[in-house]
Amino acid sequence: MSVEWERCRCVARCKLVYKKLKERSDQYVARGLVRTEESKQSIGGADDLYVGDIRDADSILPAIQGIDALIILTSAVPKMKPGFDPTKGGRPEFYFEDGSYPEQVDWIGQKNQIDAAKAAGVKQIVLVGSMGGTDLNNPLNKLGNGNILVWKRKAEQYLADSGIPYTIIRAGGLQDKEGGNRELLIGKDDELLKTETRTIARPDVAEVCIQALQFEEAKFKAFDLASKPEGTGKPTKDFKALFSQITTRF
Repeated sequence: MSVEWERCRCVARCKLVYKKLKERSDQYVARGLVRTEESKQSIGGADDLYVGDIRDADSILPAIQGIDALIILTSAVPKMKPGFDPTKGGRPEFYFEDGSYPEQVDWIGQKNQIDAAKAAGVKQIVLVGSMGGTDLNNPLNKLGNGNILVWKRKAEQYLADSGIPYTIIRAGGLQDKEGGNRELLIGKDDELLKTETRTIARPDVAEVCIQALQFEEAKFKAFDLASKPEGTGKPTKDFKALFSQITTRF
């Protein structure tokens, strides 16, 4: 299976997916899309890394042609305004760079990818979003006045309406911890945000992305994803059973 992942502005998560795909070369032929030559070199500079801008539909076509599945990890990332001093109290202020607002990255950029994938006959799209989208007043929407969760949900709905088999993963708070050591939890409608189990290790999200390509039970499904604390419960190994728990299509 030929699989492409799209580089998000959060490089760590994308590297994880790319690495996991490359490690399974008996199952997948990996291909990546990065935004700059600098990003390509930071990941290793391999020939299977394409350079393109998801906001420019034509620039991503070479990366999309001939693939079987697409993993979308795109996310606009706010920057902190300079001058914040945590010792003086108050809250930091954030902004998005011109051209990098959620509307442009999480909506237009994802829409361009979905359209290109549909035209190319891609058989499945895995899209990683975020929990919190049911609440318009979620603090993430206020960062830089970007309404990031609003635009992410708009792209998710567009994918669900596209006719392409999809898996939408709304991840909880991302942690830089080792994966494979925790019991994963499936939820819906941000129910997990009301509990103490609302975070997940980045490698676990990457693993779920790839596992979703292997099971019919993951197709036409949308779900929240988090994990129990390490040492609580049993580490998830049966992903078919995990995906079978999901009852929501959006």
